[in-house]
Amino acid sequence: MIERYTPSCLKNLFSDESRFNTYLEIEIACCEANCKLGIVPISDLELIKKHAKVDVKRIKEIEELTKHDVVAFTRQISETLGEERRWIHYGLTSTDIVDTSLSLLYKKANDYIEQDLIKLIEEVKKKALVYKSTPCIGRTHGMHAEVTSFGLKWVSYYSELNNELKKFKDIRKDIEVCKLSGALGNYANINPYVQEYVSKKFDLTDASISTQVISRDRHQYYASILTIIGSTIERIATEIRNLSRSEIQEVEEGFASTQKGSSSMPQKRNPISSENLTGCSRMLRGYLLPILEDNSLYHERDISHSSVERVALIDMITLLTYMEERMAKVISNLNVFPSNMIRNIELTRGAIFSQRVLSTLISKGMIREEAYDLIQPLAMKASQRLIDFKVELSKIDIINKYLSKEELDELFTYDYYLKNVDYIYKKNNL
Repeated sequence: MIERYTPSCLKNLFSDESRFNTYLEIEIACCEANCKLGIVPISDLELIKKHAKVDVKRIKEIEELTKHDVVAFTRQISETLGEERRWIHYGLTSTDIVDTSLSLLYKKANDYIEQDLIKLIEEVKKKALVYKSTPCIGRTHGMHAEVTSFGLKWVSYYSELNNELKKFKDIRKDIEVCKLSGALGNYANINPYVQEYVSKKFDLTDASISTQVISRDRHQYYASILTIIGSTIERIATEIRNLSRSEIQEVEEGFASTQKGSSSMPQKRNPISSENLTGCSRMLRGYLLPILEDNSLYHERDISHSSVERVALIDMITLLTYMEERMAKVISNLNVFPSNMIRNIELTRGAIFSQRVLSTLISKGMIREEAYDLIQPLAMKASQRLIDFKVELSKIDIINKYLSKEELDELFTYDYYLKNVDYIYKKNNL
């Protein structure tokens, strides 16, 4: 991932230095297990722990000759050791080290993803609590519908993100997996205890079965969850972008005193962070497709998945972490304009109360079709700002037959639409 979209916490996590040092951690842990099995002498294990060192530059030099990065790694490590080097990579195949090491790196990255997701949820929760009783216009198909609570928008995001957090906590265990079962996954050249020992040492899931690789369905589920979390961030970003429009202006991203919105138009205050996050979500979906094609490998293994995971999966992890951090800041600094929400509620001159009027007339005894056909033309004209809906209703004799002036006035209040907000909040533990 380019530096611009790489959070500082992940800047070096998937670097060559980090990756090869993790390879070494796993190799040494395997030696420890084999020592406990009586295969590796304790003296050799101590020498390996003391002298084995990673030299990325030297690994790359050797790889120029071997055309194999793990062989280059094991040979470079062997150069730092004496006869004890014979225990490095003992009974292992390349993917034992690669898959298990990547799992350990994913585990570290997942801690950041989970922490940042929790922080994002907390920012959403704050907005839900602050704006619980703030009326705003709800829109369907982009059109004014009825009054709702601005807080309910945030409750919806809160619920969605909490569902995704739960799923992420479950699925991360499937990708944080230890695979040390040898060339074909049948433990022919390595004792199963080695995998059990290393799994426990690094708190990784002990793979129940593998070929030369662990099945990539794990990666498919995992990448799908990352994409879904990104889609919820995009959903929030899209709402912020729409509500920021000049003709709506119910919210606005924070704008620094020195910030510029346009190189040519000094008045511009654009929702650039939300637009950026929308684009990032598109990238996540683009990365997902090749990962979904990675599970079908030739026989017990090929490397068609390798290039995808080196780029797509790592970029997805990095990008989502960036998105979580940026969206949390956007929400924290979001400017909200309740007075503009009231202004927008009143734009259609009462037409948004038409369903409440309709339902009340039906409850009073009017036939539904008759009431609907009576109200619709007036509501349409009010929506076009040609008339005042309530005033025109009060002029119709049949309306006055069913509704007193006080009853008609009561149908045009906001509190009716917020009466079950407490119920919804409680259902979502807010």
